[in-house]
Amino acid sequence: MVRLTADLIWKSPHFFNALRERELDLRGNKIPVIENLGATEDQFDTIDLSDNEIVKLENFPYLNRLGTILLNNNRITRINPNIGELLPKLHTLVLTNNRLTNLVEIDPLATLPKLQFLSLLDNNITKKPNYRLYVIHKLKSLRVLDFRKVKQKERLEASSLFASEEAEEEAKVVSAKTFVPGEIPAAPEEMKEEEAPKPVAPTPEQILAIKAAIVNSQTLEEVARLEQALKSGQIPADLNIPGFDATDKTDGADEDKMVTDVEEQTNNKASNIESDQNNDAPEAMEQE
Repeated sequence: MVRLTADLIWKSPHFFNALRERELDLRGNKIPVIENLGATEDQFDTIDLSDNEIVKLENFPYLNRLGTILLNNNRITRINPNIGELLPKLHTLVLTNNRLTNLVEIDPLATLPKLQFLSLLDNNITKKPNYRLYVIHKLKSLRVLDFRKVKQKERLEASSLFASEEAEEEAKVVSAKTFVPGEIPAAPEEMKEEEAPKPVAPTPEQILAIKAAIVNSQTLEEVARLEQALKSGQIPADLNIPGFDATDKTDGADEDKMVTDVEEQTNNKASNIESDQNNDAPEAMEQE
């Protein structure tokens, strides 16, 4: 990113454009913030800030001469509420391909007393209900919106639709609630903690596999955990049952026999492990 410094302003191209207006070319510099425009000494009719990375339309000094600002292909989401006091003669504003989303976000443009030409194409705001009529209603001096002439019929329709403050506020609320495909939702202030996986009830095959795993367990802790899964009737999501394939099936007779055998072995497993550990303890002490 490049800061918009006084040095950059002085070194950037400036010329008379096709309309014979004095223009300053600041496009394509990856500028993130508008600043230091006082260095222009209000000597330009047009400032081109296209193809940058500007997020907020703010930080303007008082520029009485400036009539046109080109800001297409930026990231603008907010507009300074007092922009009209700083740019009293601005008549053309191009905000094509930015990130304005809701109708309320263009309200500050109503403070621009001379604004006649406005482009909001390729902003999500253009897909909101009654977008065009709302903009025409708010910006009384507007003559061309999105490169289409504002007709008298549209002015009358906008005036009728938003005849009361309640209707205007309702349009803003609807705009905020309406989801537009491709619109990036606002990020939550705090990320929700990831929920722990919920235990699931075991199938008969899984119960059989747990009992088999108990028989093959090497520690009391492992036996206790597997027995707890059997008692609760739920298998923790992180429980790994060695050698068990959920696709394996047994017929009824074999399954009943296996269950009987496994249950007998399960009942004896814990006592066997405990006995082995007690027998190993004296041997370990003798070796010391």
